[in-house]
Amino acid sequence: MLSRNNADSAVPMAHGRMAGSQAVYEGSIRFARPKHHELTMTDAITADTSRNDLLKIAIGGVVSGLLTPLLPDVIDLLAPAPATLRLALVAVPFAVLVFFAVRRLSANPAWAALVASLVTMIAFVAAVNAAVYVDGQMAGAAKTMRSLFAGLAGGLVGSGVMALGIALLPAGPRKAAPWMPMLVTGTIAGALLALDTSLGLDRTSFLYPVWQAVVGVRLAMALRR
Repeated sequence: MLSRNNADSAVPMAHGRMAGSQAVYEGSIRFARPKHHELTMTDAITADTSRNDLLKIAIGGVVSGLLTPLLPDVIDLLAPAPATLRLALVAVPFAVLVFFAVRRLSANPAWAALVASLVTMIAFVAAVNAAVYVDGQMAGAAKTMRSLFAGLAGGLVGSGVMALGIALLPAGPRKAAPWMPMLVTGTIAGALLALDTSLGLDRTSFLYPVWQAVVGVRLAMALRR
């Protein structure tokens, strides 16, 4: 049995141990809280950066889309060139946007971003040819209906060729799921060709600014996955 003196001395020691444990516990909480706070701030900064990148790409798409219908007149002033090449050059503003999007938002090297730009120009030519083909197949239909289906076909082909080509880059997403929103969005936005046709637009367009903005954003989102 413990003597009274031993018992009395054991009480302060027990209180000391409890106080020490409590201090260690509280200290661990104080050290843990900044880490949680730092993690939250990092997530917030990353989210803000992501939103800012998407906004910049959307604005860039609108600008490139406004320039696109103005380029044919400029390109016609150049030395004679094959029609396909002249058509591909019309897509240069959007191809430049794609270059910077691929370079900034993925781990692809510079040469791969350049390839993505060339794929974008090829996709533009393919989209125009698809739209012309569908329009020719609906010769007996109303002009608005022909433009609607031609725009849908062109939007699907254009976004599809871009998705296929960019997916094959070294750091391109190989699965189909990340690209599906881009295909759907590009197809639906292509229907704006009917609006351009109805309004008789030539040097301006609703189709190009909207299509290039939304497809550019969808491309950026696909590259982030």
